[in-house]
Amino acid sequence: MKTKAASVPVREKQSLAGKRDTKYMVKSKAKKYAISIGRALLLFGLCFMIIQPMIIRFATSLMVESDLYDSTIVLLPRHVTLDNYRIVADLTGLPKSILNTLWTSLLVSVFQVIACTLVGYGFARYSFPLKKFWFACVVLLIIVPPQTIQTSLYVRFAAFDILGIFKAITGGPLNLRTSIIPYLLMSITCMGLKDGLYIYMLRQYFKGIPKSLEEAAYVDGCSTMHTFVKIMLPDALPTIASCFLFSFVWQWTDLFYSRNFLSSYSIYSVQLSSIVSRMSRYFNQGSDVAQVVPNARQQQLIFVGVLICSVPLIILYCFTQRTFVESIAMSGSKE
Repeated sequence: MKTKAASVPVREKQSLAGKRDTKYMVKSKAKKYAISIGRALLLFGLCFMIIQPMIIRFATSLMVESDLYDSTIVLLPRHVTLDNYRIVADLTGLPKSILNTLWTSLLVSVFQVIACTLVGYGFARYSFPLKKFWFACVVLLIIVPPQTIQTSLYVRFAAFDILGIFKAITGGPLNLRTSIIPYLLMSITCMGLKDGLYIYMLRQYFKGIPKSLEEAAYVDGCSTMHTFVKIMLPDALPTIASCFLFSFVWQWTDLFYSRNFLSSYSIYSVQLSSIVSRMSRYFNQGSDVAQVVPNARQQQLIFVGVLICSVPLIILYCFTQRTFVESIAMSGSKE
């Protein structure tokens, strides 16, 4: 009888413990599911905020002009047409403008990445006079907008000379404003678009790499340049790729430097920015009566131009997103 009486409290304790474990598991699973659902809703909302404008613009680009004024049409066009793309191609000089933008963006981005990588590595690894002062100048490149030196750039490159050499040879300074040469000179001297940001990113990355890697290479007989090329550069490729992507995207949509230095080239961003001024002339060709392009029609064609401008960047990101994400995820010690 005593044995049976003693076994009852033990069974009750076990059942209570089992119930507590079950409640804990139910609560943990409910909490896990709630967090997953909340995360999914948050991501869906963010993605919808980003994708919705693109969907609306794409749907608008397929509408004929009469659909723009039809209040019964919310998203899907009643009459689908691709004629808007042909009109924008004529107004912006496609495909010449896109090809010019492509090769100039690639060339400028390569020059910027090469120069900023060398400068960033120098700031991270070497000591030289006024190092903090020069790095403060790099920070100023990030803070100060390039429009503040527009007049100086115009004066310098409209009458370009180096210590009077060109004046002595040609009889006068050179006018480089309608050439890509000034932009390349600024890129290779780290004065191009957003160069301060790239230098800062690369400096911070190189500072995170332990010096023991370089010291081991020096012990093995590697020179400074050989160590930089064979050991440091391969490790920094994701960050360099991110800088290249940033440079390419900003150059692809740039207006300031393109208008100042690339006026002799048909650049897509410049053509798109002045597309409204050419619409009336385009639609009035062969007509005796002047036509005014309605504002809704203007906005529709601008949407089409923005979509055409965005497509190459979306394709580029699809092929390089893995490298871009790797560069963001890299942090901490490299030991």
